[in-house]
Amino acid sequence: MNRRGFTLIETVAALLVSAAVVYLGTASFLNLLPRYRLQGAAWEVAARLNEARLTALLEGSAVRWRALSPSGNEGAYVLEKQDPTDGEWKRLAGRRLAGVALRANNAPIFHPRGTVSNLATIIVENSRGLYRITLAMTGRVKIVKV
Repeated sequence: MNRRGFTLIETVAALLVSAAVVYLGTASFLNLLPRYRLQGAAWEVAARLNEARLTALLEGSAVRWRALSPSGNEGAYVLEKQDPTDGEWKRLAGRRLAGVALRANNAPIFHPRGTVSNLATIIVENSRGLYRITLAMTGRVKIVKV
């Protein structure tokens, strides 16, 4: 008898093995997700701080970076520009960072001369660790994984 093809049992066994491999691969990638979210959030905060400094230099008005309160907005920040006519802060950008908590001990203000007042230490953390972002008076942004 000339049999071609696979039996139903062989096909089901192959499907079960491939499903197990896909399941294990997905689980290992999901374990990596918090680490990459943490790293990406720290880089984004540092990039926004540099953006605030450059915006202040180029547009000639103060720009403030501010972490929003932890009540319901954990991991959120806003970038604001000071209106020179009335002194009010106008929102430029803002974002909620998924999967991380964001704390800052101050809201740094970048001035048109390139300096920073209200120096801050910003902590970005989740279950995989934390990054500490510090600002120098000259506007330099430093990121350290703790």
